[in-house]
Amino acid sequence: MTSTSPTSAPPATSTPKAAGPSARTVSLLAFATMFVIGTDTFLVAPLLPTLARTYDVSSDISGWMVSAYALGYAVFALIAGPLSDGRDRRRVLLTGLVGFIVATTLCGFAQGFWTMILFRFLAGVSAAFVSPQIWASIPVLVKPQQIVRTMGFATAGLSIAQFAGIPLGSWLAASSWHLPFYAIGAISALLWLVLARFFPSVPGHSGNAGSGPRAMLRTYGTVLGRGRLRWFLLGYLVFQTGNFEAISFFGSWFNRDFGLDVGSVGTAMMAVGAGNVIGSLFGSRLVQRLGLYRSLLSAVLAMTVLYCLTPLSPNLGTALVLLALVMMVAGFVFPVFMSVLQQQTETARGTVSSLANAAMYVGTTIGGAVGGVLLTKGDGFWGVALFTVVAYLASLAVYAAAGAFRREEVTA
Repeated sequence: MTSTSPTSAPPATSTPKAAGPSARTVSLLAFATMFVIGTDTFLVAPLLPTLARTYDVSSDISGWMVSAYALGYAVFALIAGPLSDGRDRRRVLLTGLVGFIVATTLCGFAQGFWTMILFRFLAGVSAAFVSPQIWASIPVLVKPQQIVRTMGFATAGLSIAQFAGIPLGSWLAASSWHLPFYAIGAISALLWLVLARFFPSVPGHSGNAGSGPRAMLRTYGTVLGRGRLRWFLLGYLVFQTGNFEAISFFGSWFNRDFGLDVGSVGTAMMAVGAGNVIGSLFGSRLVQRLGLYRSLLSAVLAMTVLYCLTPLSPNLGTALVLLALVMMVAGFVFPVFMSVLQQQTETARGTVSSLANAAMYVGTTIGGAVGGVLLTKGDGFWGVALFTVVAYLASLAVYAAAGAFRREEVTA
């Protein structure tokens, strides 16, 4: 949604820009919200050994304390999307955040394994009502030329959380495993107060009113009935499958081929993640110069080349530099993907955001299942990298088939 895009005009239901918060305020609110939600997503990983001993469960079973959150998010995102499109997004955002605060805090009080599973699942359900409101509200609250930049701030919040959640959980858990959940609950409560004060009303589209199964099916029928949007979502799913297939096994590769211990892997992942944050925060100017579709094409091709070079790394330093560059481009292109998807509709942006999030989680699940086999049976990082390269090129083929890279789109 660059300033020169022919379809980037704000919807008729948007609030007047003059009456709303500044783009900087929206950027900071989006950053803070996505950081809190993202941190909670990755917070449990370093606690698993402790929680497994506490609840007397095996290591493989303990992983469900991470999966429960993702499952709750993925399933209920499909409900939250159409439900929010007919309502004030501010109200949905604040209500979902209340549930998130309660569920996350209760995790700190969980006395048994299944109680923890339940509370993590409910935290994921609540988060599913929060994040899509941020992505769907940005195109309404800021000017067209500021959309990608603002989405970049939201992406940066998620990126920092993704690579800081594990060490943050470890530091807080040094005193007690209960403390990380209490801390995130308290921070989320402060975030609620800030959002209640500064996040404006974003009315839903009147045509999407209703919360019953028929209304939701009607919304999904409208969204998925758009051939181009359907293809774009498929391309996004393919991209994220390859993307997370590689990201999920950076640490395993560092450990196997470069001999890093767990603590060193965490440090290396933070260094790689810094590239993602840089791309998220500073890529918008390049998008304005290139345009959405040319940016998407250029970024995915650049990542393809970098992944072809990564397995050739002669040492850890080279591998870290290449992967930091990969993540920098990824941070640049993620807001572009979201902007392209949001550009396809003005009446069901929450549904589109939810479908995009669901596609990301499905891609993560598939990539995680495939990547472990490829890393184990492949030579170095070659199997993982080649799968990602194939997925990237297949994603571009899907976008091309949908007409994303036609001359009139690329030069728009």
